[in-house]
Amino acid sequence: MKNKTNKIKDAIGVRGFFRLNVINPDGSVAGDSGFIQNQIVNVGYQQFLMYLLAGSAGSLRPTHAALGTGSIPASNATVLAGELTEAAGRMALTTGTSGSKTVQYTFTLNSGVIAAASTIQNVGLWNGSTAAGGTLMAGFTYATSSLATNQAVNGTYQIIFG
Repeated sequence: MKNKTNKIKDAIGVRGFFRLNVINPDGSVAGDSGFIQNQIVNVGYQQFLMYLLAGSAGSLRPTHAALGTGSIPASNATVLAGELTEAAGRMALTTGTSGSKTVQYTFTLNSGVIAAASTIQNVGLWNGSTAAGGTLMAGFTYATSSLATNQAVNGTYQIIFG
């Protein structure tokens, strides 16, 4: 008689996605990135996920998003290249869920906050509100978007477990 074993496979994966919309003053959408998979950086996995599950005093959670003009953050990145650092600063996150395996964050960059038009092309999640502080959890780049001073940006960031 063969010994049959029940092989249970548990696999936990974590992926992040973001979507940005550039909004005209009349409320119409000037640009839509669509949902794009991002990169969770090394300290993002360590401090935002592993330490949190371990109940470590060093655990962090995302509180803000930032936009920038630079490239994709490397896996060991601690900054978002070309981060907008003017009066706009970082945008506070509103936290919610979407289904049983997705944490969803939303944020808005209001119109009239940036001093000069910019060509934005990257986004990131942070645990700090100022460009000089905090820790980068995740980020990525997308096709460039022109952002005028009278336009707003609405963003959605999802962290999906599964």
